[in-house]
Amino acid sequence: MSTPPPATLLDPQAVQRLRELDPSGGNKLLERVVGAFSTSLDRLLPELARARQDGKLDFTAIRHVSHTLKSSSASLGAIALSARCADIESMARDERADGLPEQLDAMLQDIQQVRAALAALL
Repeated sequence: MSTPPPATLLDPQAVQRLRELDPSGGNKLLERVVGAFSTSLDRLLPELARARQDGKLDFTAIRHVSHTLKSSSASLGAIALSARCADIESMARDERADGLPEQLDAMLQDIQQVRAALAALL
């Protein structure tokens, strides 16, 4: 499966709004927002791994991670990732394990693609 181009992973209007908040780029707003997202991922992904270890699902931790990523990915324009996180959050809230591991695996793939797309913007 090939990686979609950045334009399909990130909403151009959301990225443009971020750029408009720092038109000269002097405040490095986009870089700082992308950095904060990356730092958040570095904190949340190990939490997610612990929430899935030994084949057991910690629904509370999964709900927390997916909720946090839903908001932060939407703010960067990663709409598809945000939507997947919303679905996962709902599944975790309802403690629906059927299909959840597959959704989590897909979310991890989405995250890697979004990270690459964000890196291409900088």
